[in-house]
Amino acid sequence: MTAIPLRPPRRLVDLTLDGEPVRAPEDSTLLDACRAAGKDVPTLCQGDTLTPKNACRVCVVEVEGARTLAPACSRRVEQGMEVRTDTERARHSRKVVLELLASSTDLSTTPRAAEWIEEYGAEPDRFGADAARVDEEPKVDNDLYVRDYDKCILCYKCVDACGEQWQNTFAIAVAGRGFDARISTEHDAPLTDSACVYCGNCIEVCPTGALSFKTEFDMRAAGAWDESAQTETTTVCAYCGVGCNLTLHVQDNEIVKVTSPHDNPVTHGNLCIKGRFGYQHVQNHAQNRD
Repeated sequence: MTAIPLRPPRRLVDLTLDGEPVRAPEDSTLLDACRAAGKDVPTLCQGDTLTPKNACRVCVVEVEGARTLAPACSRRVEQGMEVRTDTERARHSRKVVLELLASSTDLSTTPRAAEWIEEYGAEPDRFGADAARVDEEPKVDNDLYVRDYDKCILCYKCVDACGEQWQNTFAIAVAGRGFDARISTEHDAPLTDSACVYCGNCIEVCPTGALSFKTEFDMRAAGAWDESAQTETTTVCAYCGVGCNLTLHVQDNEIVKVTSPHDNPVTHGNLCIKGRFGYQHVQNHAQNRD
């Protein structure tokens, strides 16, 4: 039997969250500490399998003695820290950020966006009808997934997942400057002419629905997409011996998309093209059996 190496215990630090003393591991973030304490701090760009990019700035909190608001997703806890998560300054910052995002992009498929807009009293319409918007048509250039940049908030999670943090394919990057910045393939080529290997790991981490399965995109367009009617079943991919875990999302007895558990020690939410998109044989077998 192989012995499991013992790791040294994680040192705990004491800090204060909204006047309440808490303890958190010294290598954790303020967002980790907030969640452990049951505090609901909003965030869009934070991903549990990626290094924080501090892009959306929705999770900012106020740290005693700091000149600026701190992004809770990346700021590490420190001994004796005094943190306030719901001050007027933090709420106003979140309100403005949500207004800017919602006035320029489509947040209709972003989980909890409508809830946060209401909670913080954000008014995206206050910029008027002339406010700059992305207004791009969805890019449908393959049969597997759709790129709808009208919903993109430039969180860079897809770039990181495609690049050095996971896939190391580097098929996409940020192109352009300022409001014209976009996630793009090299020379804005179609995906079929790019370095994309169709692993779909960018879809896995996208927080807004800017990247989605072609099946989901088509069902939403037809008004048939209903997450409340879907079931999720986690199983093991049968294509090879790696043992990747798949979560099958099923609606009306058909697989509509595939994800992977982020806490899986083998994949950490990542899959290859076969695992993420190669489920048609299951559908065909079930239909032939019926």
